[in-house]
Formats: sequence, C-alpha cells, structure tokens
Amino acid sequence: MIKKLGTVTLSVALAGSLAACSSTKTDTAASPAASAKTSTGQTSAAPAKKDKTKLVYWTLDRHDMDYIKSVVQKFNDTNGENIEVEMVVKTEDFNQAIDLAFASGQAPDIIRVKEGTIQPFAAKGYLKPIDSYVTDAMKKEFPIIDDFNRIGGKLYSLPNYGSTIRLVYNKELFAKAGIAAPPKTLKEMVDDAKKITAVGKANGSYGFALNFKSPESALGRSARAIAEVSGFGGFGYDFKTAKFDFTGYKDIMQSFKQMVDDGSTLPGMESLDIDPLRAQFAEGKIGMYISYSSEPGVYANQFPAKIEWAAAPVPTVDGTIKGASSFLGGQWLSISSTTKNADQAWKFMQFMYQDDVLKTYHEKGFGISMVPAVSSVAKKPDIKGIEGFLPNGNDGTWPLQPTVTVEGMKYNDAFVKYMLSGGNLDQITQDLNKRYNDALDKAVAKGDVKVTPNPSFDPMKLMMK
Repeated sequence: MIKKLGTVTLSVALAGSLAACSSTKTDTAASPAASAKTSTGQTSAAPAKKDKTKLVYWTLDRHDMDYIKSVVQKFNDTNGENIEVEMVVKTEDFNQAIDLAFASGQAPDIIRVKEGTIQPFAAKGYLKPIDSYVTDAMKKEFPIIDDFNRIGGKLYSLPNYGSTIRLVYNKELFAKAGIAAPPKTLKEMVDDAKKITAVGKANGSYGFALNFKSPESALGRSARAIAEVSGFGGFGYDFKTAKFDFTGYKDIMQSFKQMVDDGSTLPGMESLDIDPLRAQFAEGKIGMYISYSSEPGVYANQFPAKIEWAAAPVPTVDGTIKGASSFLGGQWLSISSTTKNADQAWKFMQFMYQDDVLKTYHEKGFGISMVPAVSSVAKKPDIKGIEGFLPNGNDGTWPLQPTVTVEGMKYNDAFVKYMLSGGNLDQITQDLNKRYNDALDKAVAKGDVKVTPNPSFDPMKLMMK
C-alpha cells in the first residue's frame, strides 16, 4: 500500500559555468546631498535601504521552467524583505555540478532534490535540516516519509508532486504500421519498433529512442520502470536479500540491444539529451519512448506536438505485472548547508510551498500532487495527454535502495555500452553484482548505510489501492 503521501535580473542558465552564490549586496547609503529637510529647516539623513539578500536556486527541471520562473519573480516582487532569488536551470550533469559547486565554495542556497539525490546529498553534508523551521501545521499537511524526506532523523525537504512513468507513443505511426495497441511485453515492443521503422524510415521516422547521452537518465526513466513492474528492484537492489542483483535487467537490455541491432532506433540517439529527443518526437520522428508524467506539459508548452500521441503503461518482461510501477517523488526543495542566509532561504521555500502554488502546479500538468490538501481540491490537469499518466491501481512507491560508491563503471554505463557495442551480458551482470556488493559491504562496515534482508518483501503490495 502506498503511503499517502530574476529578481530584478532573474536569470535561467540551461547549462554553463557556476554562478556566484550566497552573496549579500548592500545598497549605497544616502549621501548628504540626498538628505531631506525637516519642517524646522534642519536636515536629516534619508532612511537607508535594507540590505539586499541575493539567493541562488538550482534546479534540473526543464519542463516547469516558465511557471516556476514566474513564481520566483512574484516572490522577488512581493517578499517585502529585499530578498532576490536567481533561478538557475541545469539540465546536464546536475549532480556533478552540485559536487563541483560545493568543492569550489560556490554552492547555491536552495537545491532541487529528488529521490535519487536527497540521500547522497545529505550524506555529503550538502543539505541543512529544516526541522526547526517546519511548523506542526506543516507536518500535518505534508506527508513526511522516512528516507524520502527525513533521513537519519533529520528533515531535509517536503513533497510537492510525484511522477509516473509511461510509454509515450505516436498514435499516427502506430496506425500506419498496423499496430492496434501499445506493447505489453518486451517482445511486442521490439516487434512494434521494427514495424514502425519499416513504414517510417523513408521519412526519417524510427520505432524507438531514448536519451542515451546520459545513461543514468535514460535507464532511470525506462529500464528501471520495466524492471519494477516485472517484480525486480529498479536500481538492481533486491530488498528480499539486501544484496544487489542485476539479473533482472538481462531481458530488458537484450531487448534494447535487439532494437539497436534491428536498426529500429533513431540514429544518433546515443548523443541525444532528453530535450532534443522530445523535439524529434514532437516532429513525428520517433514511434515510442519511455518517460515521466512531465511530458504533457512539454508538448503543450515547450515543443508543441505536430502529431497525435498518447501514453500507456510500460511493458513488462512477459506481459505479467509482478510489481508496482514507480510513483516517484516525495521531495522538492532543500536548503544548502553552506548558505549564509538560511532564514531568507526558508522564507522562499515557504512561498514556494503555498497551496495555491502547488495547486496550480498540479492543474497545469507539471506533476501529480502528493499533498492531500492540494490534490483533494485541485482540478484534474487540463492538458492534452495527461490521462495516460494519471495514477492507477498499479502505481506505487518503492522503498529507496542503499546508496553506494562503486569502483569502476556504473551499471547504467555498463548496460548502455553493451546495448551499443555488444559483449557478454552474463559476465557484465556478474561483474556488476560483485562490484556493487563489495561497495555495499564496505559501506555497511563503515556504518554509512544499514541494510536488513526482508524475505517477505512483495512488490505487488506496494501498489496503490
């Protein structure tokens, strides 16, 4: 059962150099020439302006950028305390950019955190606990979940929205290829990709694609979801044994490789980021891909779709559902541990977490609210394509796997290398299991993580009912 869960110069940097952060700017004090005369003819200094506090907010979210930019601007215009927030959007290598920012003393004041980053960011000391700021009323309103919001007994973030993962497909190409319904098995997905390519290649359309320039991003939105609905931990972790076991990826990666070998994938997809992929899909060049529930907003606002498209549940290995499909979320904003303006950063967070901000976020289709007080009053998102992404009885929240630092190639990179270049998949899987479990044993021995086998773990019981 799922738990219920700028500025004067607002800038948006899509990728680039580090911005100077946590700076406080003092306006020039009034000069004698600017002093005012009293009714008695005496001069008195004009009241000095309150010092301006500059905050920097880093996010990796591109799909909601225009809306969030407008909310940030409203905060800057109305906060009454001369606080100015600069919003920086980094769509590439966000985690590495955060590491570099902290290492160089240029960390942002507010950070967008996700289920895959909040634990390692907290472990590295990047995040400031917000327990002293959060009121009892807020604790009642926002569903706080251990490991998702509260880590090691300390609260670092509050939820906003969740994301489902679905197969996104071009209805027109499916019809042209004579495909009556989206695939329910991996074999059907491979076959459908081949059929679509056969009828579309002459016009530059191919059956399948993913943003393989970033293996972590590509497999995190696709293979992870297929594994989970097939009953396997999406990050290779087996909650029953408390060990890593990547054998659940074998059928998935063989199918992905088969589509590559068949010539059914968009040429050059290994160098595609997600936005260029979306642009290609909007033009009708991709038959299907797998991604998050942010896609309707993308095709309504960012890349207006020129084709008819829809979303459907991701396929399973054999057509049998054996686990919950991830309903991702539970975190949103956190305060940097190095900020010199924590109180002002919290004031910004309070503004962002207002019901009307979160309600509009949901209704515009940027994400599905995980805050009961919001979801109970918000209207169904009025945006094309959202229907296929709305939570159903098969969606649910998986527990978080332990975070380890593995020596050598990460599993995402190893599997994508196999998919593109070949190799012995059994040996690759065995090597990953050994290296990841070695890293896990070291982390447990050092006390960095705690793991407990759960022989009765049942991924079917994670589903929302």
